[in-house]
Amino acid sequence: MINVDPSRRVFSGMRSSGWLHIGHYHGVIKNWIQLQREYECFFFVADWHGLTTMYQTPSAINDISLEMVVDWLAAGLNPGASPIFLQSAVPQHAELHLLLSMITPVSWLERCPTYKEQQEKIIDRDLSTYGFLGYPLLQTADMLLYKAGNIPVGQDQVPHIEISRSIARRFNFLYGREPDFEEALESAQKKMGKKVAELYGRLRNQYKEKGDIEALETAKVLVKEQQNLTMNDQERLLGGLEGEGRSILPEPQALLTPNAKLPGLDGQKMSKSYHNTIALR
Repeated sequence: MINVDPSRRVFSGMRSSGWLHIGHYHGVIKNWIQLQREYECFFFVADWHGLTTMYQTPSAINDISLEMVVDWLAAGLNPGASPIFLQSAVPQHAELHLLLSMITPVSWLERCPTYKEQQEKIIDRDLSTYGFLGYPLLQTADMLLYKAGNIPVGQDQVPHIEISRSIARRFNFLYGREPDFEEALESAQKKMGKKVAELYGRLRNQYKEKGDIEALETAKVLVKEQQNLTMNDQERLLGGLEGEGRSILPEPQALLTPNAKLPGLDGQKMSKSYHNTIALR
């Protein structure tokens, strides 16, 4: 299996819920175009997410999805540099969402600020469904599936990233533990070579004994630079820095988008749901 460096990978998408407006361009697409030059990027059409509010009119989602990609390309997104794909075409999104739903406390989802906010403001649709409550969990499955370390979001979406980090941490705690972890970790460490293994050990001790964050970050880079490690060994070495188990699902980081919040015609955040937009076309 190919080792992935989460710190060099960006993952982002848009929900198929309506026509794009200038807020999408200034808050998202323009930033994507820049990120393509700096990172390994994956961009997806979140058509299943569209069902969270449009479950009564699913036939419109296909048309919206196609027109949305047309707008992306017209704005300058380059599919030759980064994959662009449809969420529903990759069934593993739904599979991981199902598995994560078994370990995620309902209270974590209920505390999401946008859940309460949109329930109050979107009064023309019945949003008392699990699909709407659980969309941060589906978002989590989306990004964790690709082991993306950087998720471009606006400030209002940061709580979603925090939920995703908590879910990844819980998953690693439950399923990353191995009966003979220390022995497996020592075996993986030897594969790095004597000098590198000793450096890893010193950095690990510096972090565990003194809380040295710089040592932790240096050790993470050291592990990612080792080309001869299997994915399992890399997960053990990364997990061994902060805990006693494999780091199967890397915790994503919020990559704050410049000028992410564009006011709409009524002064609130520009949003299709609030009917205050200026259409991109």
